[in-house]
Amino acid sequence: MNSKEKFSNKVSDYIKYRPTYPKEFINYLENELGFSKNSVIADIGAGTGILSNLLADKVKKIYAVEPNYNMRSACKEYCQGFNNFTTVDGSAEETGLPNYSVDFITVAQAFHWFDRDKSKIEFNRILRPNGKVVLVWNSRVTGNTFIKENDKLCRRVCPEFIGFSGGIGNGPELFSDFFKNGLYDSKVFENDRRLSLEEYIGSSLSASYAPAEGDENYQQFIDELTELFEKHSSDGIVLLPNKTRSYVGKI
Repeated sequence: MNSKEKFSNKVSDYIKYRPTYPKEFINYLENELGFSKNSVIADIGAGTGILSNLLADKVKKIYAVEPNYNMRSACKEYCQGFNNFTTVDGSAEETGLPNYSVDFITVAQAFHWFDRDKSKIEFNRILRPNGKVVLVWNSRVTGNTFIKENDKLCRRVCPEFIGFSGGIGNGPELFSDFFKNGLYDSKVFENDRRLSLEEYIGSSLSASYAPAEGDENYQQFIDELTELFEKHSSDGIVLLPNKTRSYVGKI
């Protein structure tokens, strides 16, 4: 299955259980990066519109570029209340947007799916002079005991698992070949999640690597997630340590 189709059967869980982004991150975009009512944004790999929805009322125009039909339809419905919002059937490598048409590009939870070289060429084509790219991930705190055990579970049960957030990691050298002169601004925001059993399982099933209902290892995945939840939860809630990491620069 190519990356475009990986989430086709996960839209419902994605909508219900994926985390949002903290207010501090949105404030950073407005107060330090200059997102404003004059800004035109391309949210590329927009998915179901989690970030697009947070930005739409703060900018002049937002294009939610998403290649997967099911995800794009969910995004359109989620953001239908904004008249400055448009979904676009396009990809990071071929957005379909005009030359020099946007002030900022945002990429939330999606950059690890892109062809880095081709997307860089496309981003340069659609960005206006001095435009910037914002890469952002919600990422689990890997040193935490619960997260370590969750990682081992996924490696044991999910053949496609290579690490949370596509195994992208969060080292300072990760994007030096993407941003201009290797320079970018890195920020970390607290975004811990407190989840019920339903939310924990639903969030886990929304991942690209998670088995789908009917797969041979689906029930094993559910059962082991339940055991792990019961081990680490208190009063029906588990704390999933999470940080929002952003990387911003010119390209």
